[in-house]
Amino acid sequence: MTDAPHGCHNTHMRDPVIALPDQIDSIPDAPAVFLLWAAEGKPYLARTALLRRRLRRLLSERDRATRVLNLRGVVERIEYWRTASQLESSLIHLDLAQKYFPEDWPRITRIRPPVFVKLTLENPFPRLMVTSRLGRGMFFGPFPSRAPAERFEDAVLDLFQIRRCEENLVPAPEHPGCIYGEMNRCLRPCQMAVSAEEYRSEVSRVEQFLTTRGGSLVDSAVAARDRASAEMHFEEAERLHLRVEQIHAVQAFAGDLAASLTELRGVAVMPSAEFDAVDLWFLNRGSWLRPRTLELAEAAGQSMDQRLREIVATLEPAGAPNPEHLAILMRWHGSSWRDGEWIGFESMEKVPYRRLVNAIGRVHARRKG
Repeated sequence: MTDAPHGCHNTHMRDPVIALPDQIDSIPDAPAVFLLWAAEGKPYLARTALLRRRLRRLLSERDRATRVLNLRGVVERIEYWRTASQLESSLIHLDLAQKYFPEDWPRITRIRPPVFVKLTLENPFPRLMVTSRLGRGMFFGPFPSRAPAERFEDAVLDLFQIRRCEENLVPAPEHPGCIYGEMNRCLRPCQMAVSAEEYRSEVSRVEQFLTTRGGSLVDSAVAARDRASAEMHFEEAERLHLRVEQIHAVQAFAGDLAASLTELRGVAVMPSAEFDAVDLWFLNRGSWLRPRTLELAEAAGQSMDQRLREIVATLEPAGAPNPEHLAILMRWHGSSWRDGEWIGFESMEKVPYRRLVNAIGRVHARRKG
């Protein structure tokens, strides 16, 4: 049994271990993702919590009349990647499925694309829409399904006066308009009630709201409320207080993960295959980076904070947002079997190192316990 040559270049996978079918007894009975290779054709791909036991079931002597899959006499080579967490297992399984089964990987991985709220900035009169496809425009998410995304979309529209219609607008004074225009909940660009520039100004406020997860609007509303209260304009202060509560409710609809995809960053602190270590999985702009293993033994003259800052300084640049990576984040974060901790942050310059150090301690303590 030997380490494989450097044949796999995916950023989420360390090199596999290669073994022969007659070496099963020396293979660890631990969580892993594995490939079984025959002389010809595509490999058999699977993941398991007990690798040696699973391989024995697949490769042992068994009555051929049984309906359980048996690959004895067919498999010539075993490749496996030991995994220390459900997140690592999911990402390696995805990488291998996309590499070896480019047309069938969605069925194999059972990954459902996440849902986003899109601001169609490429349109002359932008609007919000719910979609599961990335492309041009500004995207806010991910959401686990259409229902929560639509609730968030409706709540955002209640805060602003951009259009809700889906047509490609050709503004004209005689345009019939809609009920939202009559209720003063839309600027009515269809009827040329405002100029394109004035409409774009309102769109910019929506874009800023999404970029800051509501911070841009709540800060100004809180300041205005406090000012009205100090000046004893109590009716206005009450109205603004209700406005602040409405904004907080919209923020709650976004959930813990959703953000503008260009601002979606965080780190998952996970158990490591190394005994006295944790794995740090950084997500940057909606794409997982290569994991970093942090040894917990004291390094001479270096604090944990300093070592973490050095790791962050050496992270590779982010790629494009990856919907499959976001789907795995959603599945892991919302599961009952989540085996680590997630810490989100605004930028790589604003990593909350104190929170990160505390999370590392908790994850390592749970593993030792």
